[in-house]
Amino acid sequence: MDLTFDKTALTGNTVLLTGAGGGIGRETALAFAALGAFVLLTDIDRARGEQATAAVNLRFPQAAHFLHADLSDKEAVAALCEKVLAQYGCPDILFHNAAVVVTGQVGAVPFQAWEHSYAVNLRAPILLTSSFLPHMRKRDRGCVVFVSSSGAAPYLNAYEVFKTAQGEFSNGLAAELEGTHIYTYTIAPGLVRTQTAEDSIQAVAAHMGLSTEAFYREQAAHTLSPQEAGQGFALSTLSASTYHGQEISSLQALHECLGTGRDRTTPPATEAPALPPALLIRIFDTFQAQYHGWLQRNLFERQWVLRDFKKRVGLPAEAVDNTLQTARNTLERGESPTLSPALFAKLQAYWQHQYTLLQSFEKDPDQREAYGRQIQAWIADLQQLLDLL
Repeated sequence: MDLTFDKTALTGNTVLLTGAGGGIGRETALAFAALGAFVLLTDIDRARGEQATAAVNLRFPQAAHFLHADLSDKEAVAALCEKVLAQYGCPDILFHNAAVVVTGQVGAVPFQAWEHSYAVNLRAPILLTSSFLPHMRKRDRGCVVFVSSSGAAPYLNAYEVFKTAQGEFSNGLAAELEGTHIYTYTIAPGLVRTQTAEDSIQAVAAHMGLSTEAFYREQAAHTLSPQEAGQGFALSTLSASTYHGQEISSLQALHECLGTGRDRTTPPATEAPALPPALLIRIFDTFQAQYHGWLQRNLFERQWVLRDFKKRVGLPAEAVDNTLQTARNTLERGESPTLSPALFAKLQAYWQHQYTLLQSFEKDPDQREAYGRQIQAWIADLQQLLDLL
């Protein structure tokens, strides 16, 4: 995917990008430079880091500088922070891309490997964030991005447990930063065929009885190139205030920032010229009322509901609200909105999940019945729409 960037979108911004020596990191550095940013690339592999920096500067003269750093070493992390602050000031964007992937069964992975994974995949991002955050607070501006993963997976526990913790760290930090102009979120690259990913996939695929090639063939519809993933990483920072506190994907950022790259897991949207406007408005109103109700809840309830929604629907609630509002605006102009059956099927499944939870959590039988009827009515509306789509 070769995209045209606004070469001034990040002019004047400094980016500290860890793990930038190859693969997605290198492509992310190129994408940041294409947006006008000055990029500080860090990597444990000096040769790769210097080569990546040279590649960036070849296309975008004087847009990048390399800083060698071993993020598993606390003293090296501290030295990196001191050097950056002294020579470049506090970064405008801190992008935690560095990772070490450890594979193997629990019990077979040496404890030293767990410690190394912890040091790179969790401790280093916390140390870097903690070092730069006071400076971001002082000027009330900044962006901290964590690269998340898919979550619990067999034979990847020694990696995933710390990447998941990164996500929780970001979520908690987002709550602390509410009301400021400092934003944080996590972004998943998706399945990208880099050397690092291939090494881990080889181990996982073997445990699944598959060859690496067979695994990638099965996942072809969900695979991005390193260039696409890197472009999504960099572009996401342009919408940092929108993504604050969320867990997004590189493909989502590409789609929302550029209007390209339809979600490959979702069937193509279909035109719906004959849908009853009253039904659509009722569905739009229902979701909007629910969503804004969630936003009024206390911090912990709000965070839990929004994470649960994204986990089950596959999109942040805010993104769904924006999609439905766009459809509503189209309808109010007298035009036929373009709707995705897959989205409404996921919403219906979500409400069915809510109905199941209600039976266990609501102890008052009258309230349980009343709420149950309301949820069943929402499910019925969605079924009627799906039948028409």
